[in-house]
Amino acid sequence: MFIQTEATPNPATLKFLPGKPVLAEGTRDFRKDADASASPLASRLFGIPGVTGVFFGTDFISVTKQDGDWQHLKPAVLGAIMEHYVTGEPVMADDTGAGGTGEEFYGDRDADTVGMIKELLETRVRPAVAQDGGDITFKGFEEGIVYLSMRGACAGCPSSTATLKHGIENLLKHFVPEVVEVRQI
Repeated sequence: MFIQTEATPNPATLKFLPGKPVLAEGTRDFRKDADASASPLASRLFGIPGVTGVFFGTDFISVTKQDGDWQHLKPAVLGAIMEHYVTGEPVMADDTGAGGTGEEFYGDRDADTVGMIKELLETRVRPAVAQDGGDITFKGFEEGIVYLSMRGACAGCPSSTATLKHGIENLLKHFVPEVVEVRQI
């Protein structure tokens, strides 16, 4: 098994591509060891000292570290991922796909606007963000403000504010005149 790695814009996060499916659909974000009980793979990765976050996409795993150099942590992460796939265990113990998405909020009169926002996020934003090892999900729309959740490599990334304000906000404002601002939840 050959596992590729890719740097992400977040220096604390590295993207691992096992060459096999990770999740059939959706994403999963684990920000602490206690959350990882639903996933044998996430639990295994949190067992490595220094790992502070694990994110699963359809074909990648993003791992976030606390301190130290990737030079010392990367071999342990690669070994844990390889060991997991060799055992044949499922990535998720309970067959759940997208988790932690939570409730969306917006008014009934904004349904058409929210539909356009979600379509733009799904077709133009999420694919680009997934290439960087993260995900952005719609949370709500209120008084012209779009609320988004940044996960995986995007959470805590130094360039995430610029991506949110200069990239996503400008895109949404251009195509959806009702949008006046984008905020992270």
